[in-house]
Amino acid sequence: MTHDHDLVLRPTPRQVEAALNPPPGRNGGDLVVETLAGLGATTVFGLPGQHALGMFDALRRSDLRYVGLRVENNAGFAADAYGRVTGEAAPLLLSTGPGALTSLAALQEAAAASSPVVAISSQIPTAGLGGGRHGYLHELRDQKASFRDVVKSVHTVRSQSQIPSAIAAAWESALTAPHGPVWVEIPQDVLLAETALPAVTPMDAFPEDLVPRPELTAVAAELLANAVRPAIIAGGGVVRADASGKLLALAERLDAPVVTTFGGKGAFPWEHPLSLQSWLEDRHTTDFLEDADVLLVVGSGLGELSSNYHTFQPRGRIVQIEADLGKLESNHPALGIHADARIALQALLETVAERHDETAAGRVRAVLDQVRARIDAQDLGEERRILAAVREALPAGAPSFWDMTILAYWAWSAWPGAMHSAQGAGGLGYGFPAALGAAAADPGRPVLAVSGDGGAMYSIAELATAKQYDLPVTWLIVDDGGYGILREYMTDTFGEATATELARPDFVALAESFGVPAVRTTPDTLAADLTKALAAPGPSVVVLPALLKMFAPTHL
Repeated sequence: MTHDHDLVLRPTPRQVEAALNPPPGRNGGDLVVETLAGLGATTVFGLPGQHALGMFDALRRSDLRYVGLRVENNAGFAADAYGRVTGEAAPLLLSTGPGALTSLAALQEAAAASSPVVAISSQIPTAGLGGGRHGYLHELRDQKASFRDVVKSVHTVRSQSQIPSAIAAAWESALTAPHGPVWVEIPQDVLLAETALPAVTPMDAFPEDLVPRPELTAVAAELLANAVRPAIIAGGGVVRADASGKLLALAERLDAPVVTTFGGKGAFPWEHPLSLQSWLEDRHTTDFLEDADVLLVVGSGLGELSSNYHTFQPRGRIVQIEADLGKLESNHPALGIHADARIALQALLETVAERHDETAAGRVRAVLDQVRARIDAQDLGEERRILAAVREALPAGAPSFWDMTILAYWAWSAWPGAMHSAQGAGGLGYGFPAALGAAAADPGRPVLAVSGDGGAMYSIAELATAKQYDLPVTWLIVDDGGYGILREYMTDTFGEATATELARPDFVALAESFGVPAVRTTPDTLAADLTKALAAPGPSVVVLPALLKMFAPTHL
């Protein structure tokens, strides 16, 4: 009897010859890039540094495409977006100490948004590892300790023979549901030393599927089929699992209304009769969800933003499908099903009985009418007009990446369909470098980035990156002279704002100094100017001076 683990792949004579006579002039860095290529990588992001030069030298001997950004945190955001739009692991090459630490905020966002980033950093020479104070440049007592609480897994290499296995294990970890960032660190001397090891051959590091327990999906199917007022909350896990089609089929089989979280936008058709859209910060939506006798939550932990700032108090039974075990029942008691959203939804489709509810679409319309009436009662016509102009200008299928700015806060609720934002961790500076990462994944279609003037200043250096690689990203900068949303929060809470007003450059002139075409627009000309910019090849900037307001909150 032969078991799978007893099988050994026998090398071909050509592979034996290549292994016995490896190409000369290779170092540990070659083992890194050969492993990445063998795992299927085609594009890497990063920033070189003294300890990491072995990896970057090896890039010129490989077929990997390198996209170099100007700040490590921005390189992390670009890798995050590449992982989001492709579903593939995105390699991020970094140097030791300051270079590594500068990526932390981006890796936190990748962790919060479940983006598969494989960060590979150099380390001080092997002799310095172990916590002693040797005085090496960039030395930290324990570099990986800074990352352990942020990433999914940490992998330390101490010899060249460990490189392929460590990177393959990290790669598998990054792509195991839920996706997320991982950390690999390799000492400088290991990267620089000449290697006699053979070239790394292609390898398989695909993770096992996260399959639901059948007894739990059977109970869930029974609850949903017999519900009187079922409803569904679809989170980012639906999008990441490419499960939108299965969600649609299940919702239609159950006649169950669906609301998408801000991270789950695009998981359900915006104009579908069962679509409650994304108005999660509205009490009418919250009331509707609280009234459901069975609430199916797919790919969401029902965190702060998805629960109307924890004011959501469900009265019915919750069924929660979640790949992140830490999020399962973390906020509300539920029938918790630890599984990939796509596989679990398929299991429900195979078992749940069809139900009909002729009132469902009408109840959805009633809620949306109430939401619309609440917004109509506020003086917010300019904000709605600007958001509509952006939507009009963006070509169908073109992705958009939003920084933490008032227009993005509007888009979370009101943007019709898919969008990408930094709402996972909430850090500034995400929009533009993330858009560059998405453009690197598919240079044949335009990408939109949206920032405020405060967030834009985090990313100005990446105009050079956009120009160098001729990436088709149009950057809309809404210039309100400060940190607009913080200004609004502080004024509402304390009566006046402090530390929110900013001196800023002439963004048009600054963009043009990088060789990037730019235009200053108005709310009346925004749609036309954005349309023109998005249609033009290469990067562009559109600056909109505007003081926007948020709709009134309902959770206070």
